[in-house]
Amino acid sequence: IAITGVSRGLGRAMVAEFIQRGHQVSGCCRDAAAAVDLKTLYGRDHHFQAVDVRDLLAVRDWRQQTITHIGVPNLLLNNAAVINENAPLWKVPASEFAEVININICGVYHVLTEFIPLMIEAGEGVIANFSSTWGRSTSPQVAPYCATKFAIEGLTKALASELPPGLCAVPFNPGVIDTEMLRRCFGDQASAYSSPESWAASAVPKLLAITSKDNGKSLSAAD
Repeated sequence: IAITGVSRGLGRAMVAEFIQRGHQVSGCCRDAAAAVDLKTLYGRDHHFQAVDVRDLLAVRDWRQQTITHIGVPNLLLNNAAVINENAPLWKVPASEFAEVININICGVYHVLTEFIPLMIEAGEGVIANFSSTWGRSTSPQVAPYCATKFAIEGLTKALASELPPGLCAVPFNPGVIDTEMLRRCFGDQASAYSSPESWAASAVPKLLAITSKDNGKSLSAAD
């Protein structure tokens, strides 16, 4: 399993759940200290690396390290994302808008272009690009984030139509979970939702159950 954005939240919870179920994991995140912590926690059977997905060369190095440590992944999860500070669109600073776009869309593109050729050569593999409830509906104050997650839906479905038999790409909506990202939007109201750990216990089996028959479908953890 290869996962982006593993320093906290859903990414870190998925790492724990996949490893508990006996899978090898290669994960990346921008937080170098978190990558070291994960290496210490899970040992040499897995690989964790500090990577900024906006940097194509850094993603390329992670791809090579992933192949070295665990081989070509059977499941590639583009989970890394950021959200803007709550604000109407015209008050979002240009630099913040660009960061959301560059991580949530360009970062996914970088990971896909590095891993897909290897998965095509292997003749199999599942790609789940994390969408959002805000990739299929909208709310005020988070227009940049909504834009990126709507883009993930379209990008992934177009990609699905290009993949050869044996491969699969799906946009995956994890639902609403009590993460640091959600707390930035909802404040303490986020505590009404499931923790990342309880979410992962039910979502990981659904991710593992995705097959080439699901290619191009918009899937949700709640399905």
